[in-house]
Amino acid sequence: MKVLLVNGSPHKNGCTNVALEEIAKTLKEEGIESEIFHIGVKPVPACMACYACRNLGRCCIDDVVNTFVEKAKDFDGFVFGSPVHYAAAGGSITSFMDRVFFSAFGDKDVFLHKPAAAVVSARRAGTTAALDQLNKYFMMTQMPVISGRYWNMVHGAVPEDVKQDAEGLQNMRILARNMAWHLKCQQAGKDAGVPLPHEEEITFTNFIR
Repeated sequence: MKVLLVNGSPHKNGCTNVALEEIAKTLKEEGIESEIFHIGVKPVPACMACYACRNLGRCCIDDVVNTFVEKAKDFDGFVFGSPVHYAAAGGSITSFMDRVFFSAFGDKDVFLHKPAAAVVSARRAGTTAALDQLNKYFMMTQMPVISGRYWNMVHGAVPEDVKQDAEGLQNMRILARNMAWHLKCQQAGKDAGVPLPHEEEITFTNFIR
């Protein structure tokens, strides 16, 4: 079992990474492999709503998004980490996740029923709004949302500050253990022959008819 941890901060070794490293360390203790995927500092274009991915099977903009989606197929769970910018997830990871989840919409091997969590890092405030934003991607994709014992956040202006956030780091460890438990339960269910939920054909309705 493997978990892919996404660092959506422009700073590869910044505050967000401290939280993800704490999760990775605890997952290892639980016997779960993990890897941190940094989206980098190159601009991530926004989704153009061109729907080309429906025919191509990938985003028409061939960049870090397609690299990630292809890699994600081999993982069983996900943690998406972001800094807080103006009480929201950072611009790069927002564009990244818009395109990741939209372009992978029809490929059930990528995200369907795989557990996911969001973690955010802020100097002071805006964390709950950013968490709410990120969790919506998982809910739209039928992904079980993994929590800790509090909102999944750490605080600090620099990595050294986050390392002193004892409660925040503890919550990262609790989140990791909950993720490991969920993955092990899923595997036990598979081994016992428990089928996945029945899939209905998706119904789309509009408010204006």
